Amino acid sequence: MCLWRLRCRMTDDRAAFLTASWVNVASNVLKILVEGGLGLSSGSLALTADAAHSLADLLASAVVLVWGRVVYDDPDEVHPHGHERFEPLAALFVAGVLVVLGLKLLADAGTALLVGSTGATYGPILLVGLAFAFVNRAGCYLYTRRVERAVDSSGLRALAADSKNDLFTTGAAVIGVVGMALGYPVLDPVAGGVVSVLVVAQGVSIGRENVRYLADSAPPAAERERIETEIRDHPEVRGVHDFVAYYSGQGIEVEFHAEVDAAHSLADAHEIETQLRRRVRSVDPVTDVHVHLDPSGLGEWKEARDGSSASSR
Repeated sequence: MCLWRLRCRMTDDRAAFLTASWVNVASNVLKILVEGGLGLSSGSLALTADAAHSLADLLASAVVLVWGRVVYDDPDEVHPHGHERFEPLAALFVAGVLVVLGLKLLADAGTALLVGSTGATYGPILLVGLAFAFVNRAGCYLYTRRVERAVDSSGLRALAADSKNDLFTTGAAVIGVVGMALGYPVLDPVAGGVVSVLVVAQGVSIGRENVRYLADSAPPAAERERIETEIRDHPEVRGVHDFVAYYSGQGIEVEFHAEVDAAHSLADAHEIETQLRRRVRSVDPVTDVHVHLDPSGLGEWKEARDGSSASSR
């Protein structure tokens, strides 16, 4: 029954993930068509740059759609531990896009300040297009964020952050267009420079988070303590040693040796191991558990040449 419920939840999460990913793709396409068309027809650098930003967003959302959904596939011969690391890979790609894009925007803003703004034809339709772009990305951000909280997806979290950054870049484009209308074109590169720094900072933040998921890093100490407490609270466990917990994708894999009474039969020991695995798997976000049972009081780990751990009670 538990396995059936888990599979149903995975199916629901996959459907929600795919829907949110497609929403991101579609919203970026609409933003590119509207802003790109208006930017090219009017010669507005602000709108053209914001449309170019959305081209990078479209690529990022497509990568998350293609790579991120693989995380919901069952383990296979090629990936026997599952596909959890594909989603952090997709999010890491989004982070790279944000950093490169932010640096490019920063360079463009610096160049515009040095050489001055190029001429462009102002019209009220430009503000209408920017208003559409703002509503488009705000709606996409709110929806993606809601789905991300439900399915706990680092890929969708990266896309939500990207949509939020779009609000700032579109806001900068508004400042640029208004400045052009009022005769102050310098406002465009100044606002663009500030926003580009925010975009780079967001990309670095997303990258750091997902490198942790990909590098087998240990979870926070409080998380490790919570998992080990669950093991020690089993009435048959006399001690725990060689405890290791590390990220595999967004999930946590756990390995440990549990000390139990040596008088247990093989069948009893098997049942204790099954119970321990079930208890640890119940701790979110643990995804896999490797258990080894040792006779209590044997103490062979204390003489291990590699000096590996001895956490015991």
